[in-house]
Amino acid sequence: MLWPRLDIATPVVRWQVQHGRQSLPWQQTRDPYRVWLSEIMLQQTQVVTVLDYYGRFLARFPDVAALAAAPQDEVLALWSGLGYYSRARNLHRCAQQVLAQYGGVFPATAAQLAELPGIGRSTAGAIAAFCFSERVPILDANVRRVLTRVLGFDADLAQARNERQLWEQAQALLPTDDVAQAMPRYTQGLMDLGAMVCLPRQPHCNACPLQAQCAALRAGTPERFPVRTRRLQRRAQSWWLLLARNAEGEFWLQRRPSTGIWASLYCPPVFEDEADMAPWVDARAQHLPAFVHVLTHRDLHLHPVLVAGIQPPGEGRWCSAAQWAALGLPAPVRKLLDAWN
Repeated sequence: MLWPRLDIATPVVRWQVQHGRQSLPWQQTRDPYRVWLSEIMLQQTQVVTVLDYYGRFLARFPDVAALAAAPQDEVLALWSGLGYYSRARNLHRCAQQVLAQYGGVFPATAAQLAELPGIGRSTAGAIAAFCFSERVPILDANVRRVLTRVLGFDADLAQARNERQLWEQAQALLPTDDVAQAMPRYTQGLMDLGAMVCLPRQPHCNACPLQAQCAALRAGTPERFPVRTRRLQRRAQSWWLLLARNAEGEFWLQRRPSTGIWASLYCPPVFEDEADMAPWVDARAQHLPAFVHVLTHRDLHLHPVLVAGIQPPGEGRWCSAAQWAALGLPAPVRKLLDAWN
């Protein structure tokens, strides 16, 4: 199918100047390190959440060399609560690779950036557009929604060939005039439209600078886009957490495996069945209230059990409050431990 050739760059840039977000801290720089850090943090995370983490990260790791030199545990500890911890591990690996391969200077093209750990095509495009004004598209969730609606792009994005075609359309829509100034504005403008106007539900079409060109609005079906038929199924999983505490108030923590849920983070011993935990639980144990921790495609039902006077199974170490504060802990685990501090 052929989609219309539109000039959306001019109205998007004009709208961004007048109505878009202007005061976010990472908008005040073309430093690739700071832009990269913000882009990784903003993946599947709201701006309001990222703001505090961004400031703390820059205070501790002001440049890529400082981040590369830090122990991974310290990086994970600062990331704790932000979720999607593979981002933090890749962030650390990427910093080390930029230092080793490029002397601490980020490469200036999206193609080179996309070869670094944790930087996909869209993130690479954002860094290249913001920092180097490279004429490359992005397709994060917000931009994908804006472009499919404007174009009336109803091909199923669950199929790779259709995703590639949308990338081609995104490339064709990029600014052609005054690219040095237009590319950062256009890229930010599409992001802002998706976040502020072209919402997944009940979009504010009357406030959109692209309403006159929007095929989805003309059809009266903006919420139908983007089209993706294959959805990951949510599932539930139960974990029992053995909160072993010694006489000094220290908790026994183990490093999780390098893959899977909470990979490489520190955690109390985990059991997938209450019966498996039974040998380390006696009549004095306290069964704390169970709760649900929501992951991307999984509901993790957590059952914490507080015990004392036992040596837990497996490798690990006793940690005081000061020690676990400096470790990478999953957010629900940190809350559980802090409640007993």
